[in-house]
Amino acid sequence: MLRQRVVRKFPQLFRCFSNIVQNRFSGKIAVITGSTQGIGLETARRFAQEGAKVIISSRKQKNVDDALKTLHNEGLDVKGLVCHVSKQEDRRRLLYEAEQLGGIDIIFQNAGANPIPGPLIDCTESLWDKIFDTNLKASFFLVKESLPLMKQRQGGSIIFCSSIGAYVPNSKIGVYGCSKTALLGLTKSMALEFAEYNIRVNCVAPGYIKTRFGEVLLKEDDTRRPMKRLGSPHHVSGVIAFLASDDADYITGESITIAGGYVTRL
Repeated sequence: MLRQRVVRKFPQLFRCFSNIVQNRFSGKIAVITGSTQGIGLETARRFAQEGAKVIISSRKQKNVDDALKTLHNEGLDVKGLVCHVSKQEDRRRLLYEAEQLGGIDIIFQNAGANPIPGPLIDCTESLWDKIFDTNLKASFFLVKESLPLMKQRQGGSIIFCSSIGAYVPNSKIGVYGCSKTALLGLTKSMALEFAEYNIRVNCVAPGYIKTRFGEVLLKEDDTRRPMKRLGSPHHVSGVIAFLASDDADYITGESITIAGGYVTRL
């Protein structure tokens, strides 16, 4: 993408230009899980470009190191550490890092799992537990454990990452789709309870996006997508940034599909 080439070649110039044009998250602290590639990485980049202090994470140290190198070379203020969101001790380390910065204003819970694509009926109990532990249980507990740090900032924005699979079942990712459907319910329930703390809770549901995870599904017939093209991570990060911004200050409990009109055929 042209913007990314410019950023890599002239990082300081681009950062100054971004600050002039848009600086919506100046002084904000954003925690983004599953953020060393694809949608998560692009979202971390966008928040940092718009002034936020960003903490990225991944299950693998090498992935964290590579992502940090990329973002630092673009002149962006980003920290990173290893965090497997299903492990409480890893979540605690992540939240401790945020506490050292002063709290949390924004959470984008992007980390997810779908280890072995396949039909729903072939799912084993251990595979079911792994998918739901990462995609649903960890999402709930990460947010629950973050609540004191968000209260400290007197409010904030939480965004979960669901999937078009929550709306349109796909036999390749049956259990994954079930877990992402559950996230839609978690979004509504948390939005209801967290409103009193001035914390908004929303969800995005990406469709077919050009990411490593999306490669499993990219052989789907393009005619099922009215726009007849795939999305890119920046299409999703733009919606996430909107939901985290003051422009969405009266939006909570919502789930937004980013799928090029895919669900219009339902």
